[in-house]
Amino acid sequence: MKLPGQFLLRELSFYLMNPWKAAAELIRGGHAGALATVARVRGSTPVPAGTKMLVGAEGRLIGSVGGGCVEADVIGAALAAQATQQPTLLTHHLNADLAGDLGLSCGGTVDVFVEPLIADEQYVRVLEAAAGADSGLVRTATDWTREAPVKTFEARPRASVSGSAATLTRDGRFMEERLTQSPRVFVFGAGHVGSAIARAAAAAGFRVVVIDDRADYADASRFGDDVITLAGDVDAALARYPLTAADAVVIATRGHRNDAVILERVATSPAGYVGLLGSRRKKIVVTKGLTAAGVPAKSLQRVRVPVGLAIGAVTPEEIAVSVVAELIAWRRKEA
Repeated sequence: MKLPGQFLLRELSFYLMNPWKAAAELIRGGHAGALATVARVRGSTPVPAGTKMLVGAEGRLIGSVGGGCVEADVIGAALAAQATQQPTLLTHHLNADLAGDLGLSCGGTVDVFVEPLIADEQYVRVLEAAAGADSGLVRTATDWTREAPVKTFEARPRASVSGSAATLTRDGRFMEERLTQSPRVFVFGAGHVGSAIARAAAAAGFRVVVIDDRADYADASRFGDDVITLAGDVDAALARYPLTAADAVVIATRGHRNDAVILERVATSPAGYVGLLGSRRKKIVVTKGLTAAGVPAKSLQRVRVPVGLAIGAVTPEEIAVSVVAELIAWRRKEA
């Protein structure tokens, strides 16, 4: 299925595409659409607050708000919103019987705000600002007959953005969305395992940068549009992308010497997650060498070796699953 004029959708495309950007480009292309957002949840629900689904003139394009009759109702409301050019707020009570019938492990209440995409320059600019923001607050009016502008964006420092990803204000007049970019994952090494980790991490919603000093390996054509590649060494990578506590580093190069050079630079960095592909014996060898080179023991102790969850992974794809599973656990714990 093709998103009119812009995108070829692929399996799992709702993980790979920014819904804010897709909505803005849909409007820029002169097409109708609606954006559904899980605005508030109570109890156990199939998806968290802030989850989005983009609906076009013929139905769902990107994302999901939980499936089953909930999603069917939301798509119907989205099509109606396109016709009326007015938003609506849907409330679904997922009792245990209904949840069981739908195959959903939930029994809470979910409020979904459905808004039509409008060809208003200020509205589109808010979508585009949200698409590119590291962090910020989007406020959307729930009643478009009395509020103007209907949607605003305010850039805010990441440290000041906390709480649920989306909620309704107490008076119900606005939906507020607290935006934070997903963590960056820097994968050093673009061989079979490194490239598999990069693709899996991108599919899981991470912002991925692959670094390799071999230009033919760090070739953008080997990866999707959702993965950034850099041909260079660790110094070039860190100069271009200074690491922060919100970043993760996975080292999966072609040899111990390369691993040690990179680990020496990143072990003492602010990166919140540092993992090294290899065995426990490799950890002993590399740690011994770096300790002798003056790297603090505390910095080396936090390095995850072998990187990934212990699931008995063997193939590059299995290793990628184990690594990305651990990355997800780290991300959720940090959130």
